[in-house]
Amino acid sequence: MKIVVRFLFSLVALVTVLGSCSKDNYNAEEQAKKDDALIVDFIAKNNIQATKHSSGLYYQIITPGTGASVTASSNVGVNYVGKFLDGTQFEKSEAIVPLNLSQVIQGWTIGVPLIKVGGRIRLIIPSGLAYGNNAQGPIAKNTVLDFTIDLINAQ
Repeated sequence: MKIVVRFLFSLVALVTVLGSCSKDNYNAEEQAKKDDALIVDFIAKNNIQATKHSSGLYYQIITPGTGASVTASSNVGVNYVGKFLDGTQFEKSEAIVPLNLSQVIQGWTIGVPLIKVGGRIRLIIPSGLAYGNNAQGPIAKNTVLDFTIDLINAQ
């Protein structure tokens, strides 16, 4: 019996040690600096006239829109295209997508209210305002995202 207990104790200790070795040394502040450098370089290389928001989000209002204003908690309908900074498209809406701006990535919650209904905006979103240090489908962890969003309606 003592051998089984010692074995289990040793196994738990080994798993704990190995588990702690595989932890990611993620530093949000360092990642934000890396993302900002990537975004600044991307904007310069592609001659994009973008504005930096206090959150770290970069945006380009393509069409401001003339309809209703929206807030960070509005229910909206959008069309969008999502790309990586290398230009690879990872997602595109096929029809109007209904969503609540309080239930999406922070970059959208902050950026979409910068335009009115009928507007179009480009959001270049640092990873900390997207999926952060977590992978999500085709999106690797710590990935900067580039969205073009048409704000079709609001409720």
